[in-house]
Formats: sequence, structure tokens, C-alpha cells
Amino acid sequence: MVLAPSFAALLVFVYGFILFTIYLSTTSSTLLPVFDFIGFGAYSRLFAIPNWTVALKNLAIFGSLYIILCSVMGLFLAILIDQKIRAEGLLRPIFLYPMALSFIVTGTAWKWFLDPGIGLEQTMHALGWTSFTFNWIKDSQMAIYTIVIAAVWQSSGFIMAMFLAGLRGIDSEIMKAAQIDGASTVQTYRRIVIPQLRPAFLSAFVVLAHLAIKSFDLIIAMTNGGPGRATEMPSTFMYSYTFTRNQMNIGAASAVIMLMMISSIIVPYLYTELRGEKK
Repeated sequence: MVLAPSFAALLVFVYGFILFTIYLSTTSSTLLPVFDFIGFGAYSRLFAIPNWTVALKNLAIFGSLYIILCSVMGLFLAILIDQKIRAEGLLRPIFLYPMALSFIVTGTAWKWFLDPGIGLEQTMHALGWTSFTFNWIKDSQMAIYTIVIAAVWQSSGFIMAMFLAGLRGIDSEIMKAAQIDGASTVQTYRRIVIPQLRPAFLSAFVVLAHLAIKSFDLIIAMTNGGPGRATEMPSTFMYSYTFTRNQMNIGAASAVIMLMMISSIIVPYLYTELRGEKK
């Protein structure tokens, strides 16, 4: 009885609206929903739109760099803190702090920092380095990489915490035995420690891939999908076609494609975890 209201709300406002979105993608809805089933024509139109192709390409660039760089940075920071350094208690909250910020705050701060007129470039010019240029956020070829920089800055600390938990769970006796056998520090981490972090790597991949696919507020705050459509993502495409261009069926179709992307990552992960628990 206690859980019933929350469960009912979950069914209606999450799964109910997911089903409603799927149905809208098979209708001719534009400004307002209509309920005439027309099949999967919206999906054919979706993949014929150049902006959708650009959004998928940008997602591939952003997602791959975001996952790789966050994993590398998170692992490096976790190994650094795991050395029982004196300032561990201070460094952990410093590295974790960016994750406490909303993506809107992060995007706005990095937009100001990277803006050539008021940010890093202008500061360097004021200090006398007049030849310094860093206008990536205004460059259609490089703008997507500024999104990567901001996203990695925000998420690396969280991934560090995941890897640090994995490192603290490894039996120290195994590492001592390797050192007694003459293994160097690099060999110990490469052959013993990192292989045992496989669950942490898998969890980090799932979390980061999920964040990459549904990234929206960071992009809106930093570039609003620009310059031009240089930083268009599936999430911003979906918003644009649903609420700006009044093509609700196209927006719903793109939302369903995003749901399929996320499901292709989450469902196998949950299946693996649940199967492991049964064993």
C-alpha cells in the first residue's frame, strides 16, 4: 500500500509516456498530437534529414572521446589517490566537486571561459601574449571538442570514485606477492590490478554512454547546437523538431531511436548483473 502510489505514478509518467511517444512516432502529428496511424514513415523521413545524420556523427565523436578520456582520467586519478598520499582527504572532494554542479552551470562557465572575447584568449592577450588564439567554440570544425572538454571535466571525478572503490577492493596481498616476485609497478597494474577492475570499467562505460546519448543541457548552455549545426546532437535535434519546427512525429521518432540506443547498453548490462546474482 505504501509503494502503490509511487508505482502507479512510475507506470503512467515513465512507461506510459514512453509508449505514448512510440505511438506518436507512427502518426502524422505536427504541432499537436493526432491519432491517425500511418506506419513508420516518420522514421524514413528522419534518416533522410541531413541534420539527423550530423547529429549521429557528432554523437559518435563526442561519445567515443567522452568515454575514453573520462575512463583514462578517472583511472589515473584513482591510482594517484590510491597511493595513500597525504592530501587524499582534500583531493577527493576537489575532484568530485564538478559532478555536484548541474550541466547548465558547467556549460555556462565553460562557454564564458572559452569565449574568445571574454575568456581564456582575451586573458592571454591582456597578459601580453597577443599571438595566443583559442577560438574552438566559434569554429564549426572544432566546437564539438569543446563539449568534450567540458563533459570530461565534469564527469572524470565521478569515474575516479568508481575506480577508487574497485582499487580499494583488490586484495593487497596479491600486489605484495607480485612485488616480491620482482614485478615492477607498471607490470603489477597492467597484469593484476587493471584486469580486476573489469566490473568498474563496465559500470563506467554504461554510465558514460548513457550520459553521452541523452546529453542536452550542457550543449544548450555552451553552444545551443552551433555554430550552425556543428554541435547538433540527437537530443537537441529531438527538441528542435518537436517544439520549434512543429514536427512532433519526427521528434518522437528521434526520441525512440535514442531510447533504443540507451536500451542496447542498459539491457545487456542488467542481464549480465542479474545472471551473476543468480549464480
